[in-house]
Amino acid sequence: MQRRTLVRGLAAATVAAPFVSTAGAQAPITLNGAVQFNDDHAFNKALLRFEELVKKYYGKPVNFVLHRNSALGLEKQYFEYMAQGKAVDYGIVSPAHMSTFSKAAPFIDAPFLFRDLTHWNKVLDADLLKPVADEIATKANVMLIGYAGGGTRNIFINKPMSTLAEIKGLKVRVQGAPIWSKTFAAAGMSPTVIAYNEVYNAIQNNVIAAGENEAAGVETMKFYEVAPNLAMTEHAITIRPICFSGKTFKTLPKDLQDAIIKAGKEAGAYGRQVESSEDAQKLEAMEKAGKLKRIAFKDRAPMKKMVDPVMEAYAKEIGADAIFVKIVNLN
Repeated sequence: MQRRTLVRGLAAATVAAPFVSTAGAQAPITLNGAVQFNDDHAFNKALLRFEELVKKYYGKPVNFVLHRNSALGLEKQYFEYMAQGKAVDYGIVSPAHMSTFSKAAPFIDAPFLFRDLTHWNKVLDADLLKPVADEIATKANVMLIGYAGGGTRNIFINKPMSTLAEIKGLKVRVQGAPIWSKTFAAAGMSPTVIAYNEVYNAIQNNVIAAGENEAAGVETMKFYEVAPNLAMTEHAITIRPICFSGKTFKTLPKDLQDAIIKAGKEAGAYGRQVESSEDAQKLEAMEKAGKLKRIAFKDRAPMKKMVDPVMEAYAKEIGADAIFVKIVNLN
């Protein structure tokens, strides 16, 4: 028994079903993962740690195939495949790409939700996002088994900008979830949704002037080549859930399910440690190499004040106002 073969461009991946029987014997289970980046990226490091821990805790043969460098598409596609129980069993996906299934999903790392890394860690340790994860599991049939991330997002621009007055009307690429467009518009910018792999060309061709990302993304996608000015808005701290297909999970033996749940939580914590510690290092290295220039953003507090009412209204709209209050009040 085999799942369908997925072909993207010249890349083809034949994906095996979790169980294959031959002559009455059960072959090892194969789990297929997907990620947009190469092995140097924090996401890959977290997923490879997940594989290592599952094998350790399961203690029986299990095969992992991690499709790197967008071989199976982009994160939005991975999430859809996991929801369908086809082609991808696990991966790391930005919450913004889950919004088709769950309006609450992008709330996980919405702009200006976290004060700083300390506050961000406390929210995750207190498991305040569990109601959102439960909704995603119900509506998309995708489990959030761990939380990686930890990169601080800033705005990369083709010209130096450091104030609200300077970024007024700025044509900036944002993620697809509506909350990103709403908050950036509230801060006076002109947000637009463009596919992640098209951002570089869009800036190069003056379709937009800026984008926003954490250090790992700026480095990997070489955004500094077309937008070398990094306005340090620190408008968001990423949460990148390690996701697992609910349909696949139900087909697995109980001891493997237990291993996946335990490994997911630990691999997420490892991913957070990797990315949060690498973030400043990557920016410093790129700046020393003359690839980008960090520009202090003078109006972060006023910017947040403009965005806060939008965040409050959004939390109420998606029924997350109680979670929002808990996060804001967590000390």
